[in-house]
Amino acid sequence: MTDPRIIVALDCGDRDQALNLAGRLDPGLCRLKVGKELFTSTGPGLVRELMAAGFEVFLDLKFHDIPTTVAQACKAAARLGVWMVNVHALGGRKMLQAARDALGQVAHRPKLVAVTLLTSLERGDLAEIGLRGEPAEHVARLASLAQDCGLDGVVCSAQEAAGLRRTLGLSFCLVTPGIRTAGVARDDQNRVATPAGAVRAGADYLVIGRQVSRAADPRAALVAIQREMDSAN
Repeated sequence: MTDPRIIVALDCGDRDQALNLAGRLDPGLCRLKVGKELFTSTGPGLVRELMAAGFEVFLDLKFHDIPTTVAQACKAAARLGVWMVNVHALGGRKMLQAARDALGQVAHRPKLVAVTLLTSLERGDLAEIGLRGEPAEHVARLASLAQDCGLDGVVCSAQEAAGLRRTLGLSFCLVTPGIRTAGVARDDQNRVATPAGAVRAGADYLVIGRQVSRAADPRAALVAIQREMDSAN
């Protein structure tokens, strides 16, 4: 079975747009990410349709609540059959462990990863909410907590991936958003990297949105990005 390393973000507002884009992609080349906007608009039905079309789905809802609520949400995601689900590391140890334990009780366990810091955040943004220091410091601490709590990995920027790979080992999964090939606008991301740069830094999976979804030929864009990733190995 193939293990596509590209996760295409379905940054769409409705079911028809999402299915249209998925129809122009290849489940052998990518997985799909369903986030808050799309899931709120379409519900779990769309996730089932995407999986029926052969895609594995990363359900990107960043669960962050009291431990019991997060545990039940993770169980619901597992029953839906998604490949990966995430929680927010800032929920703390009890919440992370509750999520881990909940998924340990299901037959088909999705990968469980924690969001460290959003890639849109910079040092000034953190200072406004009372977090002093550089983003990388907070990412390292939260990633270590996630690993200690038994999660499979974290979502982090490629700029932090190399340090996390060194300290947390080869088996800990690193999922990196904020991927842009050279010359492409950053949009609302700050901590970005190229596909080749992310792979060299140790990323396992790359989340890519507009560069694929807005391409004239999304499948050709996937192939080009994969070629760049392969050149980094």
